Amino acid sequence: MTHPWFQGDRPPRVLAHRGLVTTDAERSGIVENSFAAVAAAHSAGARYVESDCHRTADGVVVLFHDDDLSRVTGDPRKIADVTVRELEHLMAGRGGLITLAQALTSFPTVRFNLDVKAADAASAVGTAIAPFADRVLVTSFSDERRRAALSAARAVSEASGHSIRPATSGGRSTIARVLAAVSARSDRLVARALAGVDALQVPERQGRLRVVTPRLVAAAHRHGVEVHVWTVNAPDDMVRLVVEMGVDGIVTDRADVALAALR
Repeated sequence: MTHPWFQGDRPPRVLAHRGLVTTDAERSGIVENSFAAVAAAHSAGARYVESDCHRTADGVVVLFHDDDLSRVTGDPRKIADVTVRELEHLMAGRGGLITLAQALTSFPTVRFNLDVKAADAASAVGTAIAPFADRVLVTSFSDERRRAALSAARAVSEASGHSIRPATSGGRSTIARVLAAVSARSDRLVARALAGVDALQVPERQGRLRVVTPRLVAAAHRHGVEVHVWTVNAPDDMVRLVVEMGVDGIVTDRADVALAALR
């Protein structure tokens, strides 16, 4: 049965990468993964927002990509070493901090694609998303972190009598096994590698390796798994990947452009 995260919309899906920061917004100081960036993606018509999760020193899960604050705020400290109040102050002029709880409650029609960036955030992410499992997809480069978040969500759901789990996309080790199985032309190994996975979220290329191929997309589709490609910002590439390659979703910094290109 298709997970609710995928229901109601037909591919191609546009996933707003860390929200939406237009050129004008960037000039005014708005940054990625801020409350304003998520609101802008929602306002532009994006149904899906891709974001990242870290945990502050006082245990609050926040939407933030890097493990430190230097690139976004100029502060060299790690997110794990600052409190949510300190982070709110640092983000005040940059579009505003958004916690995971705020994201899920403030944007009730948005479906979130959440990348667990830190091991110490996995359990807290799972606990927070459990009541919203119908509109959350959990991923991570680390399959261990991804599974830890899913396990925590499952524990909360079972305790409260809910049956819906979050959707999930495979991490690096899962993707490596899928690619090896596709290369070996073994549908049995593909099925084994994709067990429990709803989507593959991958770059089109990794160095010299072409990741996204018609064979990969076809293999995933045979087992009811979608393929989403990141991070695609050129309209011609968006259209090519969807029309020629048959991918199901585009993760992009310019959700507004993608929504227009893929109509």
